[in-house]
Order: sequence, then C-alpha cells, then structure tokens
Amino acid sequence: MTVFRIGEAAQLLGVSPDTVRRWVDSGRLAAVRDGHGHRAIKGTDLAAFAREQATEPDGRVEVSSARNRLRGIVTAVVKDTVMAQVDIQAGPFRLVSLMSREAVDDLNLQVGSVATAVIKSTNVVVER
Repeated sequence: MTVFRIGEAAQLLGVSPDTVRRWVDSGRLAAVRDGHGHRAIKGTDLAAFAREQATEPDGRVEVSSARNRLRGIVTAVVKDTVMAQVDIQAGPFRLVSLMSREAVDDLNLQVGSVATAVIKSTNVVVER
C-alpha cells in the first residue's frame, strides 16, 4: 500500500503542508501513523479526497467530453498574421497552445489573463 507523508500529499494536491494538516485535524482527510509516528495518508484515501475536491474552477458546468481542465494564468502570447502561441502556467505545469490569431483576439487573451486549458487527447503518456 502506498502512503504519503503530509508534505508529499500537499505537493500532489497543490496546497501547502499546513492546509493538509488542517484537513487531517478537522477530519476531512484521514491519516494514519507511520512506523516513526508521523502522520501519513494512504494513497487510496488521498485519491478519493482528490476526486471529491475536483470541481470546475470557475463554478461553471460545461457539457463536454473533455475531462482535463487546467486553470492558470497566461504568461506569454505571441501572434503573427494568422496563428498565435499562448503559454499558460497552471500551478507547476506549463501548457503551450497553438491557435488562430482570431481565436486569441476573440478570447482577449493577454499576459496576466486567467484561462482554462481544456485538453482532449487520444494519446496520453503516463510516467512513473
């Protein structure tokens, strides 16, 4: 069984260790004691908690087959006459999208804008 220490769980959830400690202390997230007496979270419990926390970041409910949504801040926009490149930083993840200049202008994407990258892919590589 995989178990995670508080700091590891915090990193996976994208929050601070103090936030995870508060969730454990309030009973929102189950924890056990490891062999050294430190609090740890079972991988299955952490996965269930992460699923429960997963909601649309802006509260909207979209009807779409795409399930991968990463909300972040636009860090770069490079436009030419037809195409554009938009960089989004979503937590520790950098996403790069190539789209038409018209789409960038219609969405008014600028450095500092909040945007959600919606990803639909038939090929996903999983690394461990």
